[in-house]
Amino acid sequence: MIQAISRVLVMCLMSSAAMQAQTADTLDANTPSFTGRDALLLGGFALGAAVAAPADKYFARELQETSRQSNPWLRNAATGFRILGHPGALVTGAGIYLIGRIDGQRRVTDLGLHSVEAIVLASVLTGALKTVTGRARPKLDIENSTSFELFRGFGNDDFRSFPSGHTTIAFAFASIVSSETLRWRSGSRWVVGPIMYGSATLAGVSRMYDNEHWVSDVVAGAAIGTLTGLKVFRYQHSHPGNRLDKTFLKAGIELPNTGGWMPHLSLIKR
Repeated sequence: MIQAISRVLVMCLMSSAAMQAQTADTLDANTPSFTGRDALLLGGFALGAAVAAPADKYFARELQETSRQSNPWLRNAATGFRILGHPGALVTGAGIYLIGRIDGQRRVTDLGLHSVEAIVLASVLTGALKTVTGRARPKLDIENSTSFELFRGFGNDDFRSFPSGHTTIAFAFASIVSSETLRWRSGSRWVVGPIMYGSATLAGVSRMYDNEHWVSDVVAGAAIGTLTGLKVFRYQHSHPGNRLDKTFLKAGIELPNTGGWMPHLSLIKR
């Protein structure tokens, strides 16, 4: 069962890695916000969700099997990765931003600010889709994976299954961190990328284990999160004078580095 679920979710990792590879391109004011490759990759994610949809009930039943639900290791792991996805990603992004501001590290501040921006934007998009699609969560009826109704998700969380919000946030954070670190050092793609996207995938699996989402919800969330993170990265670095960067990267009080508990990250300072 775990091997089968891995084969479905590997679509998330492969497509996300392909998107990440685009960040090596030169970024300037003429960089298009949406390219043909983006359309192909988005189509690939859509195809992945469509392929996963017929297996929604199978995976839901397998993960709710009594022996798996009663396994304390699986329960604890699911809880940990759920928290890692949300609120963990947002808290980490905000923390990175504060560390960068306090220690005067422009690149670290960039990473934190753009992480939070991508997470908020992806969350808004996902929230709107949840409300509109009105898909019933598997915990309501594990045998009915096609229960959609327009605007049924408004005010009722039981009908806000599609797409997975935790997965969207986790992949938005993974996309930004992978893209920013790839910009600093090209070799990071082989270390940072697998760690970040692997953790994001497990955050999605945890929501399936909790019976809150179908596998197609997770694949769709991975698509939205990854693409949103990539778009935020591309826009912010091709438009360095944008209002958000001017406000949060330059304005405000910068606390001096006192040489105390906060390390000075000189290796990545711009």
